[in-house]
Amino acid sequence: MTRHKYTHTGEKQYQCDICGKSFYLSSTLTKHKRVHTGEKPYHCENCGKSFSDRRQMTQHKYTHTGEKQYQCDICGKSFSHAAGLTVHKRTHTGEKPYQCDICGKSFAQRITLTLHKCTHTGEKPYQCDICAKSFIRRIYLTWHKHSHTGEKPYHCDICGKSFSQRSSFTVHKRRHSGVKPYQCDICGKSFSQRCDLTKHKRTHTGEKPYHCDICGKSFSQRNSLAEHKRTHTGEKPYHCDICGKSFSLSSNLTKHKSVHTGEKPYHCDICNKSFLQGAHLTTHKLVHTGEKPYHCDICGKSFSLKYNLNSHKYTHTGEKPYHCDICGKSFSVSSNLTKHKRVHTGEKPYHCENCGKSFSDRRQMTWHKYTHTGEKQYQCDICGKSFYLSSNLTKHKRVHTGEKPYHCENCGKSFSDRRQMTQHKYTHTGEKQYQCDICGKSFSHAAGLTVHKRTHTGEKPYQCDICGKSFAQRITLTLHKCTHTGEKPYQCDICGKSFTQRITLTLHKCTHTGEKPYQCDICAKSFIRRIYLTWHKHSHMNNSIRPKDPDTREKQYFCDICGKSFSRSWDVTKHKRTHTGEKPYHCDICGKSFSLKNILAEHKHTHTGEKPYHCDICGKSFSQRSSFTVHKRRHSGVKPYQCDICCKSFPQRCDLTKHKRTHTGEKPYHCEVCGKSFSQRTSLTKHKRTHTGDKPYHCDICGKSFSQRSNFTNHKRTHTGE
Repeated sequence: MTRHKYTHTGEKQYQCDICGKSFYLSSTLTKHKRVHTGEKPYHCENCGKSFSDRRQMTQHKYTHTGEKQYQCDICGKSFSHAAGLTVHKRTHTGEKPYQCDICGKSFAQRITLTLHKCTHTGEKPYQCDICAKSFIRRIYLTWHKHSHTGEKPYHCDICGKSFSQRSSFTVHKRRHSGVKPYQCDICGKSFSQRCDLTKHKRTHTGEKPYHCDICGKSFSQRNSLAEHKRTHTGEKPYHCDICGKSFSLSSNLTKHKSVHTGEKPYHCDICNKSFLQGAHLTTHKLVHTGEKPYHCDICGKSFSLKYNLNSHKYTHTGEKPYHCDICGKSFSVSSNLTKHKRVHTGEKPYHCENCGKSFSDRRQMTWHKYTHTGEKQYQCDICGKSFYLSSNLTKHKRVHTGEKPYHCENCGKSFSDRRQMTQHKYTHTGEKQYQCDICGKSFSHAAGLTVHKRTHTGEKPYQCDICGKSFAQRITLTLHKCTHTGEKPYQCDICGKSFTQRITLTLHKCTHTGEKPYQCDICAKSFIRRIYLTWHKHSHMNNSIRPKDPDTREKQYFCDICGKSFSRSWDVTKHKRTHTGEKPYHCDICGKSFSLKNILAEHKHTHTGEKPYHCDICGKSFSQRSSFTVHKRRHSGVKPYQCDICCKSFPQRCDLTKHKRTHTGEKPYHCEVCGKSFSQRTSLTKHKRTHTGDKPYHCDICGKSFSQRSNFTNHKRTHTGE
């Protein structure tokens, strides 16, 4: 009662003359001073161990006698002292009688409250005399000192491993025994440590008690908050003592060090493959055993991992219990929600220790790492092609087998890849939840938005390791590499011609069959591709309802010289060079300059004779992409540029521009000699020859010269008799 009264008066008359801390009772001050002096006056007569507090010694003695006379009447667990039983019972009742008078948080034990208060006061009374680091508990200081001395007093008599902390030793022993004493009362899952159970329960409750005081983001685990804060501070406290590289996570440092040592301590006893982490070895072994111990009780499908079974079950129930608190989207798997949130935050927590590149998804980083090692251990037994990942080999084999195991339940269409089916489903729902924050364009999936944003940033993250050329999309890089390797895996079974893409083979086969499956319902004209039909239908549409092409969408970027507007900022930059005359790209062969990099690249083809653009239908090759594009329209019959006066259509924009002058009478090209005007530049060029007498077309048979190509062509026929 005397002690209790002090809680009303708040009087703390006994003060420590070393640190200034005050206490209600003189006995408590006496005990406290032992923190500073290190005095331990109570000795165990059995083992000689010393204690600063009598109660601690009394409790210690029970470890010698093994006596546990206090038993829980709820679960039967026994304790060596009454206080232990009292605290234990609170795990059943949920009682937390010790409340923090600063933040109101409650605790089941007084010592836990005392330690908690240190988070408010910042008090850390136990200081290391070697490095001066301070701790809130003496035991933490004791454990810390082992880091200086290297002492590991706790030894496992099964595997011989040693530990500096008793708690770590206790947890380790459970790996051998398989004991998991802490069970979740919601799903029944068991854990070897109480803290793991506490963390796990938050997956059910959604509790995120740790908040970032900079951006307000919340986390379910304290260490996740600590790691997150480093994205704000840029702190990288873990340093490699070999190369000096720093990391924000200790796990990343551990993995990085294996780059230097080459150490992969976990070995498969079947194929001798080694792994950096034990969990990876466990998963790998299932490849050999084929074991799938987890079965769906609804459809009978089996899985090698429980996690995969749990995710699969949601396909039956349709349940999506994990919700994004930013956009409201729901997910059936918590990891997918975590990945999704990075779309909003831009967080990329996975870093390549070789080149420093960051990734939002662990798998992306794993795939990227293979670009450094070059390791491709999974080989196709049909064509010999090798892959970094077994999943990629599985997908590749479908090229040979034609297997399409993923079916859309709406329309029945089949796909060889799960992601293709997922993306296809959005065509039924029309859902486009991923919006570009620069131009506002929306996409049905995050990958589409990621690729689109590169049109604004100019980023091309996929680089060819042969020629160094970069691409915005992985698939474009894959197709490009075929130009180096010559690989054409899709072969026509009629004529034997090979192609780099399946769709190109499909189109090619139409030249044999004559098949044109896409028919216009207005004029009955048929096409071999759906997109050709779509373009063709524009020729029937009234201009007011025609869909927007790149030239009719919103133009929000303006030239400050002439006022012309553009839909992309890069187009403004290119346009301004028509005013400034800037030509920053120079040919290193002839010195000629160009305003655009792609024009320089195509110009170089005139020196090398290279014609990299090949028509898969007729085999003709072109040195310039624009010529190739126009040529393809001859096969497709597409004429996308329509005159809004007479509705005549043209395959090229320049043809439409010239045609419109027949309506407007515009003649923008003027002869500076006689003042005559022309509607086309070529007509002016021909006219000028009447003044200069220039005859650039020479007959190599009779030597006669002509000012116009048409006259020269007609003349040649007099020699050939054609």
